[in-house]
Amino acid sequence: MTRFSAFLTLLFICLLPLKSHGNDLLLRNSSIEYSSNEPKQVVRAIGDLQNDIQLVTDYRPLLTDKKIKNANIIIGTYGRSKLISKLIKQGCLKEKDLKNRWESYVVSVTEGSEPQLIIAGSDMRGTIYGIYDVSQRIGVSPWYWWADVPVKKNPDVSLPAFYYASGEPSVKYRGIFINDEDWGLQPWAAKTYEPETGDIGPKTYARVCELLLRLKANMLAPAMHPCTHAFYTIAQNKVVADEYGIMITTSHCEPLLLNNADSNEWNQKRDGDWNYKTNRKTIMKKWDDRLTEASRYENIYTVAMRGLHDAGLRGNLPINERTLLLDTVIMDQRAMLEKHIGKKATAIPQIFVPYKETMDIYENGLKLPDDITLVWVDDNYGYMKRVANPEEQKRSGGSGVYYHLSYLGAPHDYLWLNTTPPALMYNELKKAYDAGADRYWLLNVGDIKPMELGMQTFFDMAWDFAAFDHKTANRHQASILSTLFGVDCQQLMNEYYRLAWSRKPEYMGWEYQWDDREHSGLKSTEFSFVNYHEAQHRLSDYARISDEAQHLSLQLPAESRPAFFELVQYPVQASCQMNRKFLMAQLNQELAGKLRPDEGNWAARQSRQAYDSISALTARYNNMLNGKWRHMMTVPPGYVSLYHNMPALTVASDIADTPVDVTCPSEEKYSRMHVVDLARYDKKSGEVTIIEGMGYDWRSVQLNGGTATYTLPCIDADSVDVVLHVVPLWPLYPGKNNRVGLSVDGSSMQVLTNLFKEYSRTWKDQVMRNGFSRRFRFAVNKQMVTHQLTLHTVDEGQIVQRVVVDWGGLRESYVGPEVKGER
Repeated sequence: MTRFSAFLTLLFICLLPLKSHGNDLLLRNSSIEYSSNEPKQVVRAIGDLQNDIQLVTDYRPLLTDKKIKNANIIIGTYGRSKLISKLIKQGCLKEKDLKNRWESYVVSVTEGSEPQLIIAGSDMRGTIYGIYDVSQRIGVSPWYWWADVPVKKNPDVSLPAFYYASGEPSVKYRGIFINDEDWGLQPWAAKTYEPETGDIGPKTYARVCELLLRLKANMLAPAMHPCTHAFYTIAQNKVVADEYGIMITTSHCEPLLLNNADSNEWNQKRDGDWNYKTNRKTIMKKWDDRLTEASRYENIYTVAMRGLHDAGLRGNLPINERTLLLDTVIMDQRAMLEKHIGKKATAIPQIFVPYKETMDIYENGLKLPDDITLVWVDDNYGYMKRVANPEEQKRSGGSGVYYHLSYLGAPHDYLWLNTTPPALMYNELKKAYDAGADRYWLLNVGDIKPMELGMQTFFDMAWDFAAFDHKTANRHQASILSTLFGVDCQQLMNEYYRLAWSRKPEYMGWEYQWDDREHSGLKSTEFSFVNYHEAQHRLSDYARISDEAQHLSLQLPAESRPAFFELVQYPVQASCQMNRKFLMAQLNQELAGKLRPDEGNWAARQSRQAYDSISALTARYNNMLNGKWRHMMTVPPGYVSLYHNMPALTVASDIADTPVDVTCPSEEKYSRMHVVDLARYDKKSGEVTIIEGMGYDWRSVQLNGGTATYTLPCIDADSVDVVLHVVPLWPLYPGKNNRVGLSVDGSSMQVLTNLFKEYSRTWKDQVMRNGFSRRFRFAVNKQMVTHQLTLHTVDEGQIVQRVVVDWGGLRESYVGPEVKGER
């Protein structure tokens, strides 16, 4: 097109009437104006808005950095854009909403006969978030590409007059860590999406960066397993991140942006031992080279060091010597950062992650400079190991969080499905946030898929934590699904997470990884087919939500079904079949042991069918949408796990199958025992919170300084045992404890104390079942018609998830009898 014809086109568009519905702004026939000095990252995002408007309206807006008459979309960054300065002077924008604010934005539609849409950011990313806010308002989900959420066509889409100021995010730095990508993202990128690179490369990272910005995130810790080339070995990766405006951070084991898990970055034959005491010069040279390459971009630097990949420091040094060594490492690193960036170290974003053995070193007296952000970690299973104590809360560097939705390691991997309950995530992040962890939040998302809903919840909390409490956290994902699909998924999601709470699908083989012989290998579960029909209830509950997911899918238009399958149907139905595989194999063994081979054969066939169903569901995931996600979804085997395999079966040849009745009675009858409904206390004192979305019965009680008292029925015995089940929390910080008190009929209080060491047998058992229980005995007067049980706060924040009162009727099972009337 010649310059003259381009001018005529521009003139024609400018002369088009700006249509509106009343005072609403109609986006069809719109034109977008921005200043020529906008950051390149903003200009790129404006192009996305142009595309999004076209997706919705089939009309592609004009895009220009030249002054045009009657432009009806104005986009700019405070302090750079003359357009925004002018609108502030005209009173269309409030300067206080933008000036001196971090990553904030204003989106406004002016009133009048010729309304304008104004998107103004306090800084580069603030403007970008405002752009994507508008995209979402007109119907383009952040998950339009990564989860295939369809964009509904609406040629008449419009925006009413309004003024929205976002305010600053609750957490300053917010991002994801792509990890354990061996069985999903890496093979998908290498074989399906980016075969020209043969790896996770710039094309994939461009998609990741766009998603992060649409979720209002601002940083990325790139994939770093040995199966993937280190981020900086592909030159264009860092350029792409910069073009999108995404900061690069790194995991706990990648100091100063160096990934020693990749032999291209660190090769022991070439470079020697990764030992700072004996090989300091070579390690320093590696860091110096990396900073020469990368320090011109926005980064958050991990300081200190660990061993190779996810191992402890090399050299087998005593802890005092390790502590002194890391003091030296950090001092050297900060000097190097100052040299390359040209700022004082106190002005350069740095993090220290006390993960695994470095927690011990930190608590041994590591001299961590005050401006470095302390990033507290969960125990890899969703429970924060500690948060900042009152003295640490005074540090200028503040603190942050590293949290997991996916993990590869002992006692067992969970790499397959997103089963971390939103209420648990909220509870643990709140502890950290209340203790000052508002500087840096990093989420381990594995392969991104299928962790989409967990990611959305995490970033919505990071953006506006005050918008959440336990109830809204539990209902958050169902609300998202309702917005996307127009269906009510609350009960389905409740049951999906509740069933995985007592045992994740990945744990149903009852194996422990990297463990002794007694605990290794596939085994029958501890769910009972006899007592409380525990196994039958689990099979029935999973079958019910599997059917519900299928039913809801069929109600949706065809274009919405792939997204629903990815976000809901596959996780629910695959979980159902994994449980069916193992429980039916267990039933097969139990029936074979009872010399009922015909029924055992039927159970064996059910188990095999479940295994085949998982394969079929996974193949459907990988092959739908013309193979868009081929190689993304697997049942990840990790390095040593076995749950993806078929369990052992006993099959009698030449004997026909006889079906077994695995239905549940309409009502379980309890004798000489009582399960307390924790949500229905008779009285309380102080602060007591009922939590929806945690616990074996999906309602728990949190004691925050008060007591909760419950009425018990008549007890025809002189004593009772009270079995108290608690959520396996860690003490807030050293010096704190995990204690809950209980009493019956005003007796002396007895105390449950739950302290453990990471990787101990006690801790492993607790995180595998999300619980710890202990039995207490109390004398009672059997002449009394009713009794009173009281839970007492000893240490604030403890969560009780079930209380069973037993005077002779409690039978052995995995998690015990449920609250009456919950089904």
